[in-house]
Amino acid sequence: MTRIIAGSAGSLTLAVPRSGTRPTSDRVREAIFSALESRDAIDGSAVLDLYAGSGALGLEAASRGAAEVVLVEKAKPAADVCRRNADAVGRAMRGAGPRIRVVVRGVASYLETASGGFDLVFIDPPYDLGEGALAHDLALLAPLLSRHAIVVVERSSRSPEPAWPEGIVPDRRRDYGETTLWWAERARALDTPAPDQPASGQPARPSQPE
Repeated sequence: MTRIIAGSAGSLTLAVPRSGTRPTSDRVREAIFSALESRDAIDGSAVLDLYAGSGALGLEAASRGAAEVVLVEKAKPAADVCRRNADAVGRAMRGAGPRIRVVVRGVASYLETASGGFDLVFIDPPYDLGEGALAHDLALLAPLLSRHAIVVVERSSRSPEPAWPEGIVPDRRRDYGETTLWWAERARALDTPAPDQPASGQPARPSQPE
């Protein structure tokens, strides 16, 4: 059984697709959200849940105060489950919850056209997704992250570390049995102005002749 652990929709049971997905266990989700709340990273955030499956990760964030949640799932049966779960969370929160949107597209296709500004991103692809495909997803994601964004990638403990693109830097690894969580952040170097560019973002004035 999969359920919302805490927040305004806490204890709500979620539907799970009959096949083709691997729901994140309550233990792992609890560890994820405990760490996120300790960073004050959920309240008011824009959340992106890729390979959403049942939508449990994104909907947990919705229950705990996220401002906007996008669930991306290519398989129509799973996307239909996401919609039902999103509707159930909305009812449990009595209409006071965030905007929740379900996108029925492949992850790479969605990222190629998304507008960005995401504060919190969950990536829980099938374990058989190739490392090259995951690296491609991460490269497309990098320019869509907000300044203090956090990215959480869930993989098999037997999988190698993801190939992080320019713009995303690894933070830590946590193991939970057969599951490994890779935590990463938006690279701070992206916030550093170029040598001839002042911090205000205005063009540097040309030097005066002596």
